[in-house]
Amino acid sequence: MIGKRRITDYDDLPGPIPAPEDADVQQFVSFIVGEQHYCVDIMAVREIKAWTGTTSLPNTQAYIRGVINLRGAIVPVVDLRMRFGQGLTAPTPAHVVVIVAIGEAQSGLLVDGVSDIVTVPRKDIAAIPDLEGEERNPFFSGLVTGQDSLMAVLALDQLVSQRIAGHLSTSTAA
Repeated sequence: MIGKRRITDYDDLPGPIPAPEDADVQQFVSFIVGEQHYCVDIMAVREIKAWTGTTSLPNTQAYIRGVINLRGAIVPVVDLRMRFGQGLTAPTPAHVVVIVAIGEAQSGLLVDGVSDIVTVPRKDIAAIPDLEGEERNPFFSGLVTGQDSLMAVLALDQLVSQRIAGHLSTSTAA
């Protein structure tokens, strides 16, 4: 929810909220997957679309929900719940797909809902802690600490295999 309205297509939103010239801040689009809040850099977000279903492709990773045709571009959709090992999402009309740029390719992120656009001082972005006996989670680049609850910042380049993103982006040129 942004403000008091439910938005499923964010094409009508203005660009990034202007920040003071001298402020050392970063803006994120925050969203929910399960009970957890996550966010991505607002500059990576291309648009947010209502869930409309995907076309499945054989022999893809289990977390790739399928592909959508976004104005002539074939875009893979990543089920974040599945990617994070929490099982397959059962999408409803309330679910949305956040279209993000990952390098030269675009990907969709299936999420439960978009929460807000947040402006965060860079000092409030902490590193992911090293947990004893655990490998560092490659899907996250930091934690936003200055909010009501912690929000994990997605490392988009690690979220989707570059092989899959590259293959789908080159197939659209053919």
